[in-house]
Amino acid sequence: MAAQEATVATLNDALELPCGQILRNRMMKSALSEALGGRGNGPSDRLETLFRRWGDGGYGLIVTGNVMVDRTQLGEPGNVVVEDERDLEGLSSWAKSAQDGGAPLWMQINHPGRQANPLTARKRPVGPSAIAAKVPGAMTPRALTAAEIEDIIERFATTAVVAETAGFSGVQIHGAHGYLVAQFLSPLANQRTDEWGGDPARRMRFLLEIVRAIRKCVSPGFAVGIKLNSADFQRGGFSEDESRDVVAALSQEGLDLIEISGGSYESPAMMGKSASASTLEREAYFLDYAKTVREVAGNVALAVTGGFRSRTAMAAAVAGGDCDLVGLGRPTCTIPDAAAVILESRSEKLVSPSVEFGLRGPLGLVSDLKALDGALDLQWHTDQLHRLADGLEPDLDRQWWRTATSMLNRNGVGAFTRKRG
Repeated sequence: MAAQEATVATLNDALELPCGQILRNRMMKSALSEALGGRGNGPSDRLETLFRRWGDGGYGLIVTGNVMVDRTQLGEPGNVVVEDERDLEGLSSWAKSAQDGGAPLWMQINHPGRQANPLTARKRPVGPSAIAAKVPGAMTPRALTAAEIEDIIERFATTAVVAETAGFSGVQIHGAHGYLVAQFLSPLANQRTDEWGGDPARRMRFLLEIVRAIRKCVSPGFAVGIKLNSADFQRGGFSEDESRDVVAALSQEGLDLIEISGGSYESPAMMGKSASASTLEREAYFLDYAKTVREVAGNVALAVTGGFRSRTAMAAAVAGGDCDLVGLGRPTCTIPDAAAVILESRSEKLVSPSVEFGLRGPLGLVSDLKALDGALDLQWHTDQLHRLADGLEPDLDRQWWRTATSMLNRNGVGAFTRKRG
């Protein structure tokens, strides 16, 4: 009998994850830091309004942004923090608001490490080593003790348990974009010589222990994923070869999904700022890397986020087996039903504005325009999220200076170095 030909996957096909969870299609709303936490860093009614909108958007999977595991270490004002069950009722309402539309909701859990905003939590940031990020205004963190590292690992597990109790379908560990997990993986940020650093195997231990602690505490059907850098795009930093080794190690740890991204706020590749012209034309910034880890990932599903805009490019990536899920970030701020738009062929391409500062000459004399533009673009899209959270439609004509003003109002003079992902 002739061998059966392999079935070519489409964007509309369902996907079963190793934990048994079934995603109804291959479109994922990737994490975006909403900064919509309420008083005491709990979830808010505005978050429910926003996620109800995304829940009706046709996605196969929806991931929240930046839920912090420690209220003394926040990435920015408005972060939701989950350390215990004090906000269980609100968390349950948040989970239901999105999942009523038919897509599972995963909570992205994170610790900012040296990217913490000291003005928000009024605490000095911490990190694997006392090395500051190379961004304007960055504070040198205090190096974590071994006991503190163990405590943070348990915090990740506790947050995952609360998420499951509240009705979320899974968690995603944020291991990219220069946050604490990525800091431990980076030889530039992690220069420890103990069991948590010194070589690639010890630098990845922090991440592996987080995954193991979570898997030990949650049920088999609860999904566990990670957002991982392909590289941090800095000389001497976390490389693609090291990242492939991390993927190979993670494939043995009961993970369900690895979302590939890249860069940090020192080198913002996730926003296309370091991409070549050919990569931008191809759309998916990290697809070439994803192809190289497809085999070592084993049965763990792969998602690629960053740059996808056309239905043709998305369909080709899934049909070719280069990734199992297409992640959409910034386009969902202005097109909340972006998945339905693509899946129903209402448009061939998602138009996503890119915002830059005016007054480029004067600003270029006093600051790094790449860092400023990255912060402004993120805040402009956050402004759109806040409109959706207020029940309004996006404002595509919003001017850059209005967003710059809102950045200062929300975050003070440190606004232009805030970290989101």
